[in-house]
Amino acid sequence: MPDLTRQNRISLVTGGGGGLGRVVSRALSDDGWTVYVAGRRIEALTDTARHTGTGAIIPIAADVTDERSVQNLFAEIVARDGRLDLLFNNAGVNVPKVPLDEVSFVDLRNIVEVNLFGALVCAREAMRVMKRQVPAGGRIINNGSVSAYAPRPNTAPYTATKHAITGLTKSIILDGRSFGVTCGQIDIGNAAVERTAYIQAGTAQADGTVAAEPQIPAIEVGRAVVYMASLPLEANIPFLTVMASGMPLYGRG
Repeated sequence: MPDLTRQNRISLVTGGGGGLGRVVSRALSDDGWTVYVAGRRIEALTDTARHTGTGAIIPIAADVTDERSVQNLFAEIVARDGRLDLLFNNAGVNVPKVPLDEVSFVDLRNIVEVNLFGALVCAREAMRVMKRQVPAGGRIINNGSVSAYAPRPNTAPYTATKHAITGLTKSIILDGRSFGVTCGQIDIGNAAVERTAYIQAGTAQADGTVAAEPQIPAIEVGRAVVYMASLPLEANIPFLTVMASGMPLYGRG
């Protein structure tokens, strides 16, 4: 198995152009990782890379819903650094929070293509690299969600895709075992990023009311991912939840 205490640890963060992807990329860089950040918009990725961490942040434009684009992404990483030690499978989208019978077919297809298909294709390519590199091995961390087991109202598409990520995580743990490849999942509740600002203003509750909820600084997610990534491959955190202590998650079911 690779020695992840070495100086040049190679990682990839998908959806790295903003939000939690940006926060995690910079946290990994601060911990000394070389971080490739991937996403559709090179300008946003370049902004993420404007960070003076210990490790370099290298932007590469890629679309996780396009097989050739993902294959080219992994091929470029291997061509530059020869291996991949960590994939943070983070790219994701959401759809409007409306009853399932009102969600458009376009929105349904898009959320499945990004949240599930994209994660599957990136995990597949990471497995191919990690199983064949010398020494073999590596870690995949999937970005799940607390919604996978305690959904918010009118979030069936998002909940379904994140529930599927849990199955992906468990399967990689099993199937990667013989090759030194392991997998973990981080389930996040109410981390403060641009796209979750509405939570502080008020969001729908299970009882039909609308209420503001507490949030946590996004850097806490970055710190958690860095810890998961820093473990030797002989150790793993299969599932880790990071959430605001006062959020009403356990009142949802």
